[in-house]
Amino acid sequence: MMETSRQYLLFSCLLICCITTEVSAAALTVSPSRSQFFRGESVTLTCEDGWTVRRNTTEGTRTECGDDGFGNSGGSTCSISYLYPLDTGLYWCESMSGSSSSSSSIQLSVSGGSVILQSPVLPVMEGDDVTLSCRAKNPTHNLPAAFYKDGSFIGDGPSGLMTLLHVSSSDEALYKCNVKGHGESPSSRISVKERISSTVPPSCSPPGLQSLLFLCLSAFSASVSLLLVQL
Repeated sequence: MMETSRQYLLFSCLLICCITTEVSAAALTVSPSRSQFFRGESVTLTCEDGWTVRRNTTEGTRTECGDDGFGNSGGSTCSISYLYPLDTGLYWCESMSGSSSSSSSIQLSVSGGSVILQSPVLPVMEGDDVTLSCRAKNPTHNLPAAFYKDGSFIGDGPSGLMTLLHVSSSDEALYKCNVKGHGESPSSRISVKERISSTVPPSCSPPGLQSLLFLCLSAFSASVSLLLVQL
């Protein structure tokens, strides 16, 4: 009997892990994967099934993809074929069920100028190398650029590139670049997440959040009942 109750408890814990994985999987992905764009470029934002893209622009307009001229919605995918500076703002995934659950937001910047900084739009893993690319609108090939961290000069990139080696929390900051004769990019934040070994079984592949909640509650109730019988 004790062994059976332990199995139920273990099953409950595994389901909770799966639920955690399902929720975290709602993170927004961006294609192309960068945080800055030139006016007139296009972008596709994608959430997991059951989630939709929402945003809050610099104009203070909070909308869902497909509303008020904001992108073309394909369920969990949102495509913007022509970006304007007014599209600059925070973007995130939100549950279609109407609950308050949402993913972490990301900042997208659309520049009306001639220089952008191409940097990771999502948090990077501690210890990884991160390459920053300073891009001019014309000519399209990389030009020598100066890079800045929180407004302070950190070095030149002869080919418009700079690599941050083995990033840590101290590298979290606002970065921008400048191409002489062309201008300066907007600033973008680079976030670094701690490298933690995962304890979630790799074979855990949950079918859906509502189903998992039901199974988890059922397993938990059964395990509690068994324990009470033993007492």
